[in-house]
Amino acid sequence: MTFAERPAADPPVPPAGAHAGAPPTEREFRFHHSVEVRFHDLDAMGHAHHTLPLIYVEEARAAYWREIAGRRDLDEIDYVLAEVTVRYHRRIAYPGRLDVSLRVKRVGRSSFEMDFEIREAESAELLASGSTVQVAFDYAGGRSKPLSDEVRERIERFEGAE
Repeated sequence: MTFAERPAADPPVPPAGAHAGAPPTEREFRFHHSVEVRFHDLDAMGHAHHTLPLIYVEEARAAYWREIAGRRDLDEIDYVLAEVTVRYHRRIAYPGRLDVSLRVKRVGRSSFEMDFEIREAESAELLASGSTVQVAFDYAGGRSKPLSDEVRERIERFEGAE
């Protein structure tokens, strides 16, 4: 489909569990964030550069932190990225709308681990998947810190942890 042939209306993001061909998971993703593939995302091969899934996940993680953890201001982003793993399944094409799905699969004393999937919103085709580890960080002290009880409770309530 060419740019001119794309429908004017935004296609709906498939609900959790509606992704055809999805790898089996122990728990469905409850958090979804829509991201547009931008023209400047393209590399010389005509698809989104291999670093861009990390940016798409970062945008979704920031939305999760605002909406679920309740941290709305820049100075309330009190974690650092400690580890990331990405698996590329398909090329990410322009133009396109992506569904970036996140879930927290583990909450530790001072860290939390997230799984992610990036899918083409219209077809639900899996494009990239992986995980990240974030560590709560005291920027003034320059070291890790425990996650606050409030953040832990908000994440666990949203994710359905018991």
